[in-house]
Amino acid sequence: MTDTVIYRVVSPVVWAQIRRDGVYHGAPHDQADGFIHFSTSGTVAGTLARHYAGQTPLILLAVPRSALGTALRWETARGGLDFPHLYAPLRLAHITEATRIEIDPATGLHRLPPGFESRESG
Repeated sequence: MTDTVIYRVVSPVVWAQIRRDGVYHGAPHDQADGFIHFSTSGTVAGTLARHYAGQTPLILLAVPRSALGTALRWETARGGLDFPHLYAPLRLAHITEATRIEIDPATGLHRLPPGFESRESG
């Protein structure tokens, strides 16, 4: 839980809606779970492989942990890893960066910005 920034993957359509509405209430699976799922720098590659394989383009949203206060909780999920879960809507004002992600034709995997090392197996 040392990451100071957490990440959410969304489609360009959802990113446009967030910019328009100023708030994100999560995808249907988030709403069913009661929180918005986030990843860390070490788990985002696994999240992309597991939930977004072959999908492109995508947008990687960066959110500082400190902006989310007590609504952010770390909970154990797949593989015994702790994942950040937001028990509140995500505000546009909390998003500090939005990076477009494409698939690398050589590997067939999503091309992440430098500094994203996978710490989990797919």
